[in-house]
Amino acid sequence: MDKLKNISRNTIQALVSLAYNFHIPNFFKGRIYGGQGKKICLPGLNCYSCPGASGSCPIGSLQAVMGSKKYKFSYYVFGMMAFFGVIVARLICGFLCPMGWFQDLIHKIPTKKFSTKKLKPLRFIKYAILFSLIIALGLVLGDKYEVIPPYFCKYICPQGIIQGAIPLAIKNPSLRLGLGSLFNLKLGILITTIILSVIFYRPFCKWICPLGAFYSFFNKYSFYQINVDKNKCIDCGKCAKVCKMDVDIRKNNAHLECIRCHECTKACPTKAISSSLLQRRENEKDEQILSTSSSRA
Repeated sequence: MDKLKNISRNTIQALVSLAYNFHIPNFFKGRIYGGQGKKICLPGLNCYSCPGASGSCPIGSLQAVMGSKKYKFSYYVFGMMAFFGVIVARLICGFLCPMGWFQDLIHKIPTKKFSTKKLKPLRFIKYAILFSLIIALGLVLGDKYEVIPPYFCKYICPQGIIQGAIPLAIKNPSLRLGLGSLFNLKLGILITTIILSVIFYRPFCKWICPLGAFYSFFNKYSFYQINVDKNKCIDCGKCAKVCKMDVDIRKNNAHLECIRCHECTKACPTKAISSSLLQRRENEKDEQILSTSSSRA
């Protein structure tokens, strides 16, 4: 898995975004793909209404079926999200999310950048959205609707207007005539997200995205882990300085905000930071053996 750091992250993100939205002709036809692929949840945040979308957004799907009369509780959607989380957790945010890539590109615009270290309390907003707007509200409204209205997608998420509303409106005159206050609200949210993304690194991921909040709980337990070799680490602090997610990997290698982007791995002068599947568990076994041997001695 360390080979990922030798490939441009932007290249991987671009290819993944293309794979998520490979029905390119639909952009020119102004219609949404409605085939069997839409029954499959994609790992990253990708709007269902995008003309090219090959699958469904996990957050949109979870909202639609959470506690509904028809589905009760979607074990399939939740299970798919948990599966992705168990395998790689927030590596999805770092490499496999079109919304993350969009913010990365916007952040490249040359201008003064600002740190978000003093804004850490805003991180909890995404957890509030996950537990209240996505889960709790869905369970509360379950007795009223067969399919729960996707309030997050409809009123908050800017991805829908980027991938769905704008491309569809361009090709459908009748749809353009019907655009109203909701479109203006979402357009305002999109513009705000773009402005914030220019000066702050990934504000949507850090503060708003409930999918990132969900995956963050798997950072400590996923098969994919980042490890710091304490014997090689010289505490130079370069890893913490380059981390745009405000994480010090030396203190917590499974931090909730870590998106496994490998910037710390590249910055480490002694190659003390590594990553692989199951490596953390193997290291834990070695530490247990050493501690047992020491206690016996």
